[in-house]
Amino acid sequence: MRSPNHDDRPDGAVIDHLVLHYTGMRSGADAIARLCDPAARVSSHYVVETDGTLIALVDEERRAWHAGVSYWRGVRGLNDRSIGIEIVNPGHEFGYVPFPDVQIEAVIRLCRGLLERHPIPARNIVAHSDIAPDRKQDPGELFPWAHLAAHGIGFWADDIGPHGDTATELAAIGYDMDLKHDLVVAAFQRRFRPARVDGQVDAETAGVVAAVARMVSYIKLPV
Repeated sequence: MRSPNHDDRPDGAVIDHLVLHYTGMRSGADAIARLCDPAARVSSHYVVETDGTLIALVDEERRAWHAGVSYWRGVRGLNDRSIGIEIVNPGHEFGYVPFPDVQIEAVIRLCRGLLERHPIPARNIVAHSDIAPDRKQDPGELFPWAHLAAHGIGFWADDIGPHGDTATELAAIGYDMDLKHDLVVAAFQRRFRPARVDGQVDAETAGVVAAVARMVSYIKLPV
């Protein structure tokens, strides 16, 4: 199955971001139908079903319409330069559940292949909620980012440490600090401190923000 919802990437655009979503619909079939509906004007490059089945909807060279209004590390309009993966899960609206192991292993295999084909640095492997904290929660606090990092997909901070100004450190990681501070903090927590997603900067959240900011500063873009 292929989606008609795609167009040309801008001239010279480099695919250097990877955006992970959940579908947020009652079933995978419902999600795929919407991603393939011309009237919906949304799509992704891939869908990963709960049983690990991979469905390719849009060629990687084409611009899929998955990120919407978005920002990361000074870049707006992430559709131009990203690959979008929709992971089947009902999401917060329809009864959010853990992601099955077989599904996550399929996501890891897909991501590894994408990283072999495109110059995507670890710091540009992001959640939809990272790039649109005011609109999105996906793939959410149940998504196993630490497990992906252990398999070379993105990164994870297990430590905490001394911190400076949290807003400055969140901006250094990549977040849009023109948005409401609590929304950005909640997006960070969903990604890096999922045990507490309340948008409040307690000591542990501040320490994890600082640790991630230090990690990002060491992650170099590929030559």
